[in-house]
Formats: sequence, structure tokens, C-alpha cells
Amino acid sequence: MHASSESLSNNPGRQTLLRRLWFRVLIYTVGIYVVWCTILYFDQDRMIFPAHLTQAPLNEPFSDDALVTVLPLPGGGEVESWYFPAVAADADKPRPLVILFHGNAELIDHQEDIVRLFRTWGCAVLLPEYRGYGRAGGVPSEVGIVEDCVRFYDEIVKRADIDKERIVFYGRSLGGGVAAQVAVHRKPAALILESTFTSVASMAGRYWAPRFLARHPFRTDLVLTSLDIPVLIFHGSRDTIIPVEHGRKLHALVPHGIYVEYDCGHNDFPGTTGQMDYLKRVRAFLVDSGILR
Repeated sequence: MHASSESLSNNPGRQTLLRRLWFRVLIYTVGIYVVWCTILYFDQDRMIFPAHLTQAPLNEPFSDDALVTVLPLPGGGEVESWYFPAVAADADKPRPLVILFHGNAELIDHQEDIVRLFRTWGCAVLLPEYRGYGRAGGVPSEVGIVEDCVRFYDEIVKRADIDKERIVFYGRSLGGGVAAQVAVHRKPAALILESTFTSVASMAGRYWAPRFLARHPFRTDLVLTSLDIPVLIFHGSRDTIIPVEHGRKLHALVPHGIYVEYDCGHNDFPGTTGQMDYLKRVRAFLVDSGILR
């Protein structure tokens, strides 16, 4: 071993060759990483907003009493929302409103079950669609989607049958990020987050990419620290799409909030055994927050 080391040290040509070899390895490694980051930068829209993976949209809303609002998009095209009035016995009085923000591979067309649930409890429901999804024109982006949802909010609160003091944002997965960002501009009375990330930027590490490459950061974490409203956070302990650590970190940011984990993943939330508890938790939260009276 000593002889080999001495032989190497006495061979300048070989040392130079090895240095060149390591330099080439370094250059190739950096080059491959730069190419990888470039691919992620330009392909992240399809990853964050996979509208191409959604089911086909319906020809019309799934309820006959739905009211459709259509707004023009700055670059051409339109985006729409569906509003479902409350069906309570005293529906002539202003009712609470739940605004549902769906996940990244969903459409408003397929939210019938959860809409029916909230209407059963006497709430009106608004489903804003995202630009680039379903029948909507445009290209999805954090800025654009949030801007559209704020406009839908401003339209719906003009209605006399809506109690402006009892508006709840409910966001699922990506929709939680949307709900949080809309809350920056239009503060709700309460917020429910289901299987939501702390931020898209924080998930860049899963792909060995720096955070600054995220063009749609959706900083849910920053929003929660500035809200002083009731917050309910759900997450699946076996979620492999948005790991449960995100839900736990969000709860740590709002220790006054309620945090619930279920033994499930992302797309099967709340699991086979958590459905009844989930319903009880949501209703109790709405009652305790003064949304349901």
C-alpha cells in the first residue's frame, strides 16, 4: 500500500489524469442535475395541475337548482362556478356558505356527495372551477386560480340568501392551498383543510430540486400563521402523495386548531373506518365555530 501511494505521488502524469477524470465526473453530474431541474421547472405545471387526468365533465350541473356563474378570463375564454342554495326549512333567512376547493385531478362536476352533505346541514355551497379544468378556458396557475376564486367570492356574497359572517372555506389536497391563498384576500369565518401540503415549494425536495424553482409555491404555512379563525385539519397517516408530516406541521403552526389523522392514504380519505368519525368532526366543528346554529 505504501509503495503504491509512493508510486502514485511520483507520477505527476497519472495525478493529472485522475484530476481530469474527477473533474469530468463533476461536470457530468452537474450537467445532469441542471437538465433534471430544467425538466422539472418546465413540466411542473402538468404535475401540479394534471387537468388531463380528470374525468370527463358533465353536460350540466348534477342538481336542477344549481345556479351557474360564468366569468370571462383576461386572455380569452371563460371559467364557471356552480352555486347550490341551502335547502333548510328556514332557507328564506341568510344561510351559511361552504366554498369547496377541489383537488388537482378533480372537477366541480364530481363533488355531488359532499355538496349534498353540507346542504343536508342547511348550508349553501359554492363550487368554483379552476381555469384550464373541465369546460374552463385558460391555463392553470396559482395566481390565476386564486384571482378567479376571489372574483367568484365577490359575486356570491352579493346574494341576499348568504350570511356573510358564516362563510367556510373547505380545501382538499391542492384545494387546501387554493383555499388558504384565497383567505389572504377574503377572510372566511372558518377553514377546513383535508390532505393539504405546507407548500408546494416544500415538496420540491422530494424531487431533489431547490425550492426557488416552484413557480406556484402555494405557501399554506405562511397563511395559517396570519389567520385567527377556527381551523380544522385532516390528514391520512399513510398518505404517500402529500405525506402526513405536512398535516402535522400545519397543525404546529396553528396549535389552537383541531387536527385529526385517519388510518388511510390520500385518495381513499377518510378510509373505511373513518367515515362516521369524519362526519361527526366536521359537523361539530361547524357548530363550535358558530357556522351552524
